[in-house]
Amino acid sequence: MNACLFSGGKDSTLALHKAIESGVNIDALITIKPTSEESYMFHWPNVDLTEIQAEAMGLKHIFAYTEGVKEEELKDLEEVLVKNNVKLLVTGATYSKYQFDRIAAIAKRNKIENVAPLWHIDPITELNEIAEKYTAIITSVSAEGLDETFLGERIDKKMIKRLEEVHKKYQINMLFEGGEAESFVLDAPLFKKKIEIKKAHKVLQHNIGRYIIDEAEFAEK
Repeated sequence: MNACLFSGGKDSTLALHKAIESGVNIDALITIKPTSEESYMFHWPNVDLTEIQAEAMGLKHIFAYTEGVKEEELKDLEEVLVKNNVKLLVTGATYSKYQFDRIAAIAKRNKIENVAPLWHIDPITELNEIAEKYTAIITSVSAEGLDETFLGERIDKKMIKRLEEVHKKYQINMLFEGGEAESFVLDAPLFKKKIEIKKAHKVLQHNIGRYIIDEAEFAEK
């Protein structure tokens, strides 16, 4: 089976699209949900909604849980890949050597082809493509320079300029690969229907902000 490790964010969605555009046939999306917000590998906010994203694209969705313990969570990922006989895995890795190396090791150990279409992509190039072709919003912030005003906002040309300013001042990774922020995709080229948020709320705790989607539904494109 060919699969994509899918968080519902901009990177995994863009990687999925680029893999398909290159001729890779994707059989399923695999989402790992950490029960702890401290996961080094996997997204936490709104990950349950990856189910409707998969439905919007007409793709099979495989959902699994992990406690999110550093290093231990990799065993949970490997178990899911082996159980589902994955032979090719697409990931949205961009610059995190921590994540890339660990997934690559799992892939090598289990003879899985590891495909990372966005590896070392230019941040502005990716963000411009997201702004032009996707509807993606910021769903968490946890870095200096990123506050609650970013939450729920679309990644568009105006947002890219804001992120550039924060990058210049605080040296954040503009693609959020260091966990500075997370995102959620509401519409993309492969979506047969777009997703509309009907109800959401913000949660602010210490230096972390979350945008939690409470209700969402499909809408015609």
